[in-house]
Amino acid sequence: MTLTASQAPAPPGRTAPPRRRGSAPRRAWRTFSPYAYLAPFFTLFAAFGLFPLIYTAYVSLYRVELQTPGDMQWRGFGNYTALLGDEYFWLALRNTFTIGVLSTVPQLVMALGLAHLLNYRLRGRTFLRTAILLPYATSVAAATLVFAQLFGSDFGLVNYVLGTVGLAPVDWQNDTVASQIAVSSIVIWRWTGYNALIYLAGMQSIPNELYEAAAMDGASRWRQFFHVTLPGLRPTIVFTVVVSTIGATQLFGEPLLLEGQISGGISHQYQTLGLYMYEQGWGFFHLGRAAAIAWVMFLLIVVLVGVNALIARRRSRKEAGR
Repeated sequence: MTLTASQAPAPPGRTAPPRRRGSAPRRAWRTFSPYAYLAPFFTLFAAFGLFPLIYTAYVSLYRVELQTPGDMQWRGFGNYTALLGDEYFWLALRNTFTIGVLSTVPQLVMALGLAHLLNYRLRGRTFLRTAILLPYATSVAAATLVFAQLFGSDFGLVNYVLGTVGLAPVDWQNDTVASQIAVSSIVIWRWTGYNALIYLAGMQSIPNELYEAAAMDGASRWRQFFHVTLPGLRPTIVFTVVVSTIGATQLFGEPLLLEGQISGGISHQYQTLGLYMYEQGWGFFHLGRAAAIAWVMFLLIVVLVGVNALIARRRSRKEAGR
C-alpha cells in the first residue's frame, strides 16, 4: 500500500499549521480600508469644493441681492444673458486674456532660463535656489503695494529711470497697455521663481546619458537644450502652462491692490473677471449675477485646460508616429 503526496504523513516533530480563515470583520476591513483612508479627503472636497460649486450654479439662476439673500426670484438663464449684453463683461474678459498672455509667456520663458542656469554646478546654488522662491513666499498685498510705488506716475522709480535716459514718463495707472504691463509685472515677479523650481526638478529627472550621448555626437549646449532638455520637460511645461492659465483666469489681488479700485482703473482698463465678479457681488450687491460670472470663469478654465490637453496629446501622437 502506497501513500500519495497528499496523504504523506508529516515529519516527526512537525505538525502542519491549521488553515485559518480570517474573520468576517477582518475581511470586511481589508476590503473597505482603502475607501476609509480616502474618505476624509472626499468629505472635505464635498463640503468645501463640490457643494459650493453646485450651490453657486443654483444661485446663478435666481435674482439675489446681498441685502436680502433670502428673497430669491427665479430668472433662469437671465443672469447669463445679461452678462452677454454687458460691455464691461467683455472688457473684463479681454483684459483677463491680455494680462494672462503678458504675464504667462514671459514668466514661463524666464523660469525656463533660470532653471537651466541653476541646473549647472554653480557656487552657492543652494542659496540661489532658496532665494529664487522668496518672491512666491511674499504676500500679494505687500508685493503689490511695493510695485504700486515703483509704477507711480509722479514719483515712481520706474518713471525716474525712464527720465534719466531721456524718455517721457508713463501713466501706469490710467493708460490701458501700461497699466496691464504693471499688473503683469507683479505676477511675473511672484511666480517666476516658483515655476523655475518646477522646471529644475524636471531637468534633474532627465538621464545624464542623454546629454553624454549628445555631447559625443558633437551637439553644443544649445542643441542639447533644444533636443534633449525641452523634449524631456514637455510634461512639466504642459503642467505649468495649465496652472498658469488657471491662475491668470482667477487673477484678483494684483489688479485690486494696484490702485485700490474694484473697477480696475478709471475706464476699467485692467479690470479682470475676478474683479468684475467682486464688483457685481459686493459693489452692486447682485449675488445672482456674481454667481453667474463665477460659473462662466469655471467653464472658461475647463475649456482652456481642455484645449491645452488636446494640443499636447496631438503633439505627442505626431512625435510617436515619426
